[in-house]
Amino acid sequence: MEQLPLRISPPPRPAFENYVPGANAEALHCVREFAAGRLREAVVYLWGERGCGRTHLLRAASQANPGLVLADDVENLGAPGQQALFLAINAARDGGPRVLAAGSDAPAGLALRDDLRTRLASGLVYQLRPLSDEHKAAYLRSEGARRGMPLGDEVIAYLLSRLPRDFASLAAVLDLLDEHSLARQRPVTLPLLRELLQAARRG
Repeated sequence: MEQLPLRISPPPRPAFENYVPGANAEALHCVREFAAGRLREAVVYLWGERGCGRTHLLRAASQANPGLVLADDVENLGAPGQQALFLAINAARDGGPRVLAAGSDAPAGLALRDDLRTRLASGLVYQLRPLSDEHKAAYLRSEGARRGMPLGDEVIAYLLSRLPRDFASLAAVLDLLDEHSLARQRPVTLPLLRELLQAARRG
């Protein structure tokens, strides 16, 4: 009889401690210091492609300092949102709540009004780099261990070679593996992973 799978290991809340920095250690340090109020800058802007950890860092900063003004995916802001962010940055420069913003491109490349692009560029600007396969493998290994689900090298290599490698996709597969392993009372092995993926394709 199969054991009913239970979600006994929910994904951790985004925090500085569970952010995998890879080549972004300097940006992580900056945002931590910014959230702690140890930087004089009024504005920090992060940019990079989807999956590089922009949103994770913003959420981690909001946990550390709820008083920050956050703006994610600024490239999608309409006219009212752009005006609100412009005013928030001006207020931050005058001593008000500081602004942590993020987008898909450097300030100069954003399709926003000129004065807002200038304001975003006026503070600290960091480009977040995608994680290498080595860093993603380290994430999978540590996250599997956190869940009590050790992942062997062949399982990790298979995940990185056959599936989308953004963090959202990897986390979703780990959720399914966790449930599948628990339901069948079997450790996570390459045959179990293949069985799961075949079942997912049929479904």
